[in-house]
Amino acid sequence: MLDTVPLQSRFLDHADYCARWSGLAIGIVAAQQLVTMESDDITTPLVFAITAFGLCAVGGVLLGDALTLRPQEAVRTATLAPRLVRDQVPPRMAPLLLLLAASLITLLVIGAVTASSAPDRIGRGRVLIVTCEGMPASLGPWPGLHYSGPMFAALAVGTPVCVWALRRIAHAPGDDQQRRDRAWAITGAWGLLVSSQVLLVVLMIFVALTEKACAGPLGAATIMVICPLGLLSLFTFGWSLVTVVAPRAVDDEAAGDGTFDYE
Repeated sequence: MLDTVPLQSRFLDHADYCARWSGLAIGIVAAQQLVTMESDDITTPLVFAITAFGLCAVGGVLLGDALTLRPQEAVRTATLAPRLVRDQVPPRMAPLLLLLAASLITLLVIGAVTASSAPDRIGRGRVLIVTCEGMPASLGPWPGLHYSGPMFAALAVGTPVCVWALRRIAHAPGDDQQRRDRAWAITGAWGLLVSSQVLLVVLMIFVALTEKACAGPLGAATIMVICPLGLLSLFTFGWSLVTVVAPRAVDDEAAGDGTFDYE
């Protein structure tokens, strides 16, 4: 009986990490299955695959957070300073992820507005119609409503849930290190969802605008803008993946460098 509590604690510590890794693994398997599904184009399965991977990553981290043991202290102490969500999330990466999310929404809205509204089944909401040498030409795949719908839905589901989890963590009992580890993991999971979708949208726009020599100066300027955005999303994707797998290692390294101070 004396070993029951330590054994349970060790089990739930492992369950926390297993839930995070399982979310990533399930997301990869689901993405593989969705990529190979039958479709009239190759982009739709890719959109569903990326969206499913991001949502599975978020779900795995949230499950792992739910399995995290809360401290069982005989006497609890509290400080007068209120705990804020911004004090728990990564101070440098969180603004970058918010910038990426805003850029993603902007690109999806622009894509939905500029996409073709042709009544045909293949072109509607999937291509951009431009005039090339006096003749209409279609550029695609374009992130119109056909492709952006699942992405908007994933953001609408994943973002409020992650914000709610971060608020719950900020006001939960426990030491600062544990709260930061959990908040960083959730931030990383949301970063996977956002970064992967930004990468896909940037790739779609780049392929569409370089497919034919019809994009013109505006298309060239668009490529110059989205390429740095794609590189940034690639960096944040890697950071988010490492943070989901080992949030404490990332946090300890940053704290050891003295780059920020939570106290």
